[in-house]
Amino acid sequence: MSKIELVVFDMAGTVVNEDNVVYKTLQKAINKEGYLLTLDSVLEHGAGKEKHQAIKDILKICEGHEQDTIAASIFENFKKLLENAYQNLKVESYPGVENLIQTLREKNIMVALNTGYDKNTAQLLLDKMSWKLEEQYDALVTADDVILGRPNPDMIFEAMDLLSIKNPSTVLKAGDSIIDIEEGKNAKCGITVGVTTGAHTREQLLSANPTYILDSLNELKKILID
Repeated sequence: MSKIELVVFDMAGTVVNEDNVVYKTLQKAINKEGYLLTLDSVLEHGAGKEKHQAIKDILKICEGHEQDTIAASIFENFKKLLENAYQNLKVESYPGVENLIQTLREKNIMVALNTGYDKNTAQLLLDKMSWKLEEQYDALVTADDVILGRPNPDMIFEAMDLLSIKNPSTVLKAGDSIIDIEEGKNAKCGITVGVTTGAHTREQLLSANPTYILDSLNELKKILID
């Protein structure tokens, strides 16, 4: 295995603990249009995706066909609801994550964050945690930065370009959803990691066949450093 030079972390559910507020808000926005979706269903079909695409995919499961017009309307309402939800929300990283990131960067392993959120939402989360570029992370790539979202590998390739990483076998991708793992595999990352702190269960993550499934990102120290 090549030495890992870059770790790409998904944000919510992986490094950021925001109590699934995004998917609870997504559920609320969809159900305001008369649907009766459970949170588990929203997580199963929408986790990790750019949120407009997530809505379209969820509605397709419900209706059996594309619902582009109503999906666009739900997405606009979702953005307003999410902005309101975030105003007073306590956002923090999972225990030990900041120490893990500090250890990785001390070992000359760069850290990129990527997310299905838009840039404004991602930056709001980072501001609430007081995370800063070149202190807690070396690059941020959001759904706004690429044409094709997950499971396409474009966000990982964008992070590699920003940080001058040439070989995807030196990249580790970690996330809390199946689509994170698929993204890493499609980028041909050297290691893909599913973590059970967010959207998908161990059994769901196992279906994507990652290199590792962890209950805490802190376990990466044993894999990469010890």
